[in-house]
Amino acid sequence: MTSAATTLTPGAANLRRPALARVLWPLLGVGVILVLSILSVSFGVRAVSIDDISAALTGHDDTIAQAAIIKRIPRTVLAILVGAALALSGATMQAVTRNPIADPGILGVTSGASLAVVFGIAFLGVSSAYSYMLLAIIGAAVAAVFVYSVGSLGRGGATPLKLALAGAATAAALGSLISAIMLPRVDLLQTFQSWQIGGVGGAEWPRIAITAPVLAIGALICFACARGMNSLALGDDMAAGLGENVFRTRLISAGGAVILAGAATAIAGPIGFVGLVIPHMCRMLIGTDHRWLLPFSAIAGAALLLASDIVGRVIAPSNEEIQVGIITAVIGAPFFIWIVRRQKVREL
Repeated sequence: MTSAATTLTPGAANLRRPALARVLWPLLGVGVILVLSILSVSFGVRAVSIDDISAALTGHDDTIAQAAIIKRIPRTVLAILVGAALALSGATMQAVTRNPIADPGILGVTSGASLAVVFGIAFLGVSSAYSYMLLAIIGAAVAAVFVYSVGSLGRGGATPLKLALAGAATAAALGSLISAIMLPRVDLLQTFQSWQIGGVGGAEWPRIAITAPVLAIGALICFACARGMNSLALGDDMAAGLGENVFRTRLISAGGAVILAGAATAIAGPIGFVGLVIPHMCRMLIGTDHRWLLPFSAIAGAALLLASDIVGRVIAPSNEEIQVGIITAVIGAPFFIWIVRRQKVREL
């Protein structure tokens, strides 16, 4: 039987990966983001050309095109930040739990963040972006600890299947609580329903300016723990034998992942599957060394969410758009099934 942690362990095949590939793929990812950024600014209800973009950026144009461009630039930036944060959070969670199907959405972390935000809006009257992020991070942390504790019960500890089941059950329960809180609040229901789907359409520079530093802190924590994650991939006993403080590394890494997932959920809503799909794709390209995997996952996650947002605008009927959370779900659900089948998870 193939171990659930096999794909997360840096084996000989990964160690032999050419160093050039580890540099070229991230550079290619950055190039893709630049191209997608131009497309993101160009496509929408009102299509604009490269000349329009150039004129708007230099302040030589005062047309409808300029207004559309100015509105789409923060949306593009937000998609990049949220996509990078979710992918980096997912890669870190997979390393911490040695679970190939770990993801902020699957493990119920985003549901915990959502419930905390909804509770704050409905009962505490919070309205500031700082309050949203603080509540979301607290809710994400509580949900993460609860799911991991439940998934660790019984024989075999926290197996991938038990964590996935515990996360799914927790997400369903928290979703029911969210509905129970919001249904009587008709004044907030429509706004919440749009946020719950997950999207970047309401991007504004002030909110981005508040969220970006928090995401940067979470990312720096994860990057600082990259070497420790490589040790965790060898197993707790081996990591401890190499001098790694397993508990501390796991706790700090998980903290960074929770900060990323909570802040991203607070500003864009619960967007699923980015943290699941991207780390697996990146491992196939550059291997399992987290010193390279984490930054590449952030780059690829930004590209995926940006592309999903563009697709949602292009395929939607005129004057409408499909929220990015729907697009990522369409991409991620089949990928999740493929991963489960590929890993041949049999533990209960």
